[in-house]
Amino acid sequence: MTHALLCPDAFLSPLEIEEAIERALKEDLGRAGDVTTIATVPPETRGSAVLAARKGGCIAGLPLVEAAFRKLAPDMEITAHVRDGDKVAAKTVLMTVRGPARAMLAAERVALNFVGHMSGVATATSEYVQRVGQTKTRVTCTRKTLPGLRALQKYAIRCGGGFNHRFGLDDAVLIKDNHVAVAGGIRPVLESARACVGHLVKIEIEVDSLEQLREVLDCGLADAVLLDNFDVARTREAVKMIAGRLIVESSGGVTLDTVADYARAGVDYVSSGALTHSVINLDIGLDIEM
Repeated sequence: MTHALLCPDAFLSPLEIEEAIERALKEDLGRAGDVTTIATVPPETRGSAVLAARKGGCIAGLPLVEAAFRKLAPDMEITAHVRDGDKVAAKTVLMTVRGPARAMLAAERVALNFVGHMSGVATATSEYVQRVGQTKTRVTCTRKTLPGLRALQKYAIRCGGGFNHRFGLDDAVLIKDNHVAVAGGIRPVLESARACVGHLVKIEIEVDSLEQLREVLDCGLADAVLLDNFDVARTREAVKMIAGRLIVESSGGVTLDTVADYARAGVDYVSSGALTHSVINLDIGLDIEM
């Protein structure tokens, strides 16, 4: 069922799901397992459970819920009523589960941790996407992700209607201010990068002033430029200077309240680390019925 639960616009490797669940269950069950459940619930006990959204939002992480329960009880009966990427109202039933009660209780917290966090990321992203409206601007994430959860968080971004930035340092060249400082300036760092990378590798460079932007344009060696902590007025001026010659990304200081202003300024992308590093869990609960 896992593939059917995935968001239709985003793929998540089953290996990432398996590794995340294995790590989380091992962390929670420790060396002796769920001693509370073992001590209080007979092994043959079966039950049913309802996974429901206690608050409205955009759902992500249902494949992790399924994987958590099936890891402890492969015969667990699971029925999904929505899929990742769906927007739901409060009290919507997302999934029903029936099977060994011990496995349900032991996997409950791991399942809820994943679906609550990932749905929080998807919900925050969908709010940003809604604010940019009918503009050409795309909302994207950053590498400011929780260690070990990057693939899951970036998948949740896509569930919310956003797009992914680099998955790692090996995806593309993104020249930051420290690279420029070490290399000795805009032109030297761009010339060095262009001489090194293959024809399929894109080069983006971060600038923090219009003067640096002019240098980048004069070089003609970059594919994209990141306007770092530009206010909306300077962003508008930068977009006019670029005149379609580069892909334009705004980052730093972009919030839910300001994202529409940056979109109207004409940038191609707005990126926000807050979508992954400061997100609020979506309240999702599991009620077990015997």
